Amino acid sequence: MSHPHPELGPPPPLADGALRIIALGGLGEIGRNMTVFEHAGRLLIVDCGVLFPEENQPGVDVILPDFTAIRDRLDDIEAIVLTHGHEDHIGGVPYLLRERSDIPVVGSKLTLAFLQAKLKEHRITPRTVRVREGDRRRFGPFDCEFVAVNHSIPDGLAVALRTRAGLVLHTGDFKMDQFPLDERITDLRAFARLGEEGVDLFLVDSTNAEVPGFSISERDLAPAIEQVFRTAPRRVIVSSFASHVHRIQQVLDAAHQHGRKVAFVGRSMVRNMGIARELGYLKVPPNLLVDHKELDGLPDKQVTLICTGSQGEPMAALSRMANRDHIIRIGKGDTVLLASSLIPGNENAIYRVINGLTRWGAHVVHKGNAKVHVSGHASAGELVYCYNIIRPRHVMPVHGEWRHLRANADLAIRTGVEPDRALIAEDGVVVDLVDGRASLTGKVPAGYVYVDGMTVGGATEASLKDRRTLAEEGVITVIAIVDADTGALAEAPDFLARGFVHDDTTFEPVIPVIEKALANAAQEGIGEAHQLEQLIVRAVSSWAWRAHRRKPMIIPVIIDA
Repeated sequence: MSHPHPELGPPPPLADGALRIIALGGLGEIGRNMTVFEHAGRLLIVDCGVLFPEENQPGVDVILPDFTAIRDRLDDIEAIVLTHGHEDHIGGVPYLLRERSDIPVVGSKLTLAFLQAKLKEHRITPRTVRVREGDRRRFGPFDCEFVAVNHSIPDGLAVALRTRAGLVLHTGDFKMDQFPLDERITDLRAFARLGEEGVDLFLVDSTNAEVPGFSISERDLAPAIEQVFRTAPRRVIVSSFASHVHRIQQVLDAAHQHGRKVAFVGRSMVRNMGIARELGYLKVPPNLLVDHKELDGLPDKQVTLICTGSQGEPMAALSRMANRDHIIRIGKGDTVLLASSLIPGNENAIYRVINGLTRWGAHVVHKGNAKVHVSGHASAGELVYCYNIIRPRHVMPVHGEWRHLRANADLAIRTGVEPDRALIAEDGVVVDLVDGRASLTGKVPAGYVYVDGMTVGGATEASLKDRRTLAEEGVITVIAIVDADTGALAEAPDFLARGFVHDDTTFEPVIPVIEKALANAAQEGIGEAHQLEQLIVRAVSSWAWRAHRRKPMIIPVIIDA
């Protein structure tokens, strides 16, 4: 198994007739998926998504792939191909189009509809190219064929990329549900046909490579969802991702069957379900949907609310309900159905929310206690079928954290892929396909780019470190009035503290420490304000650690008297 090498340097010039593949996001994290293909001097991008921040990234809205490696080659981009409409695949597109607005965006009907609604908020009108499974289109030197795949959002596509360098197949996000609600299964016949032609490099969704066996069918959730609606004494409040059309379809059907009315709550949910309904992906029984204000007049037994959070992320709305800070007030006898996954890393936050909702008297149904969720990604059994059907010459696991990528590479090797042809890359690692052989040849920058309010890339690791310090240690502002002639304090300094536990006497012992530091400075002839500020920071910091075992942020303000 080929490993990433920290010693990889900048990649060499691309060999004539070769294909270069660089993932700028999605390897080593679940999110910000973006893969750049380069051939004959031109670029093709597959997906451009966002990653949602974790608790150690306070204040960050979303995280983008790093466009540095392609920024001076924006004019070489032939197209952005989108495999499906999830945020971790389309969320970064507005930010790339800000840098060059006329890049053609290629995708299926629903994917483009979700993207256009998103771009409208950014006031961008994209150049779109609509494709469907079975289509074959040329974008410069890239010959793309689109293959149907089943996923937790309708209209997903895999992309087969033919160039002079060979045939590459990128699965996008997929699973192999044999009985999907829309009867549109992952097209294994096309996979087999491509396998016969000879797949030189197979990029495979790794999210569930560690999960043995096969994922259950979406339809298998119907009994559990139906039971919730049959037994709920009062309102049913359902939380789901704003894009999971089939899960919401099942909820609508169950609500209709039990004589309930349904309202969508949350801007992204209202918007996306409106689009899905308009385009015929969501089939709404007559007279079922109402505006949530109209529900007030109905008995609780007839009420269903389907909600999501601000990013189309369900936990946001639920945590506000648990904190009584939401338009929906959870009460005794309400049933809350979490019809979505626990995002890896968020489990603790989710259990906090479940506890909060339970405390208000709700009965919470979630995947831990009922069969109400199934993943959108292929488990190990399904992945092995794909390897055996396609028999790829090289495999590059994508879309996963380290453990997922490794597990997926192991599966490929067990099916007969040679270990040195199972390439585990990280974000920014360059893979070149030359004369039928793929290898890691270099590395380009692929750091996190933070979107923070209106600024993109302004927040850095350093500013996040400051935020974590402020959050965990607090801040002390020291205002010192210094005599310009002697360099000594003209009067006792003022201290303003926030988040640092203190009372009126806390800072008395630090005054002599500051006086001593200033006296030493005067002796050594240091009188420049910036240097004095640094001295005060060091003096107060070491005192705070010695006396209180804290490391607050120190902000010095020196005023000349």
